[in-house]
Amino acid sequence: MFTPTTTKQGNLMFLRVAITLQTVAVLVQGITAGLLLSSPGGGALHSAGAYGLFIVTLAHLVVAILVWRPGGGSPRPILYAVGFFGLTLAQIALGIAHVKTLHVPLGVLMFGMSVLQLVWIWTSRRTHVAAAA
Repeated sequence: MFTPTTTKQGNLMFLRVAITLQTVAVLVQGITAGLLLSSPGGGALHSAGAYGLFIVTLAHLVVAILVWRPGGGSPRPILYAVGFFGLTLAQIALGIAHVKTLHVPLGVLMFGMSVLQLVWIWTSRRTHVAAAA
């Protein structure tokens, strides 16, 4: 039987999956950036990864909205998802323009932000359970 608690836990799981995929996609972009600098085929992989990251961050934004509105969750994850999607768009524009002095540090910042969000989303449930006990 579905109760509000199990529904919220299910919604949280969707958000966890979205952020995990996002973090993996950003990590892959870092790896393909190294390939871009060291091999002739790296550019195509990095470009394909950019499309993948765009799709994953857009999916993360959609999941955050669906967890909030119909699911009754907090709107806070939406702010993070919108911000990260904006950074992804900026990163794509900087990459197309070949502005490496901003593109590389922004990529590192995005990876760090995604890892922090990943840690937060995977430990938030445990914190609430410990506080309730």
